[in-house]
Amino acid sequence: MTKLLHIDSSILGTNSVSRQLTAQIVASWCAANPVTELSYLDLAVDTPGHFSANAMGFRLPPSSATLSDVQKNENALSEALVAQFLASDVLVIGAPLYNFSIPTQLKAWIDRIAQVGRTFKYTEKGPVGLAGGKTVIVASTRGGIYSTSDAGIAMEHQESYLKTVFGFLGVTDVRIVRAEGLAMGEAAKSAALACAGLDILAQTHWADNQPQAVLAA
Repeated sequence: MTKLLHIDSSILGTNSVSRQLTAQIVASWCAANPVTELSYLDLAVDTPGHFSANAMGFRLPPSSATLSDVQKNENALSEALVAQFLASDVLVIGAPLYNFSIPTQLKAWIDRIAQVGRTFKYTEKGPVGLAGGKTVIVASTRGGIYSTSDAGIAMEHQESYLKTVFGFLGVTDVRIVRAEGLAMGEAAKSAALACAGLDILAQTHWADNQPQAVLAA
């Protein structure tokens, strides 16, 4: 049984292309992998509070005497989110480009699951990810085109950030389904969605957690 966690973060509701793509990715994955257990997280609706001193409660010693009621609640939220992440084999994440980066709702979720001792650790040789063995499929949507020029690549902190942070947590199988140029006219949008549809078929018919060399073949 593969456990798949479907995450959306767009604030645009039914007008969201990233939500459209994550739904297609999940449907395609389940068609190729029928024995899949689904769970869903809508970060635009159930948004974790942004990281704060109170949200650092999970990093404090596990003694109830050291935590305030607010910290206990924040700790419980962080624990629920990291446990859900660790229990998942596959994550499908909708990540639209907002102001050259990811939505703050998605960043808030990442801040909750990036926990020393749970998803990574520090050693004398540097940090080591503890959440390996997962597949992350990102639905990356962009109004403009950023992938075909040095200037565009330098400006985007969306796909590059997600690959970095999941790599830091030990996830080596990060796949991108990209639709860009969505705000550059109907022809460009249609072409982008057609390309993304082909990518979805390619990215969901590989088994989860395949080595990058296999995916690139």
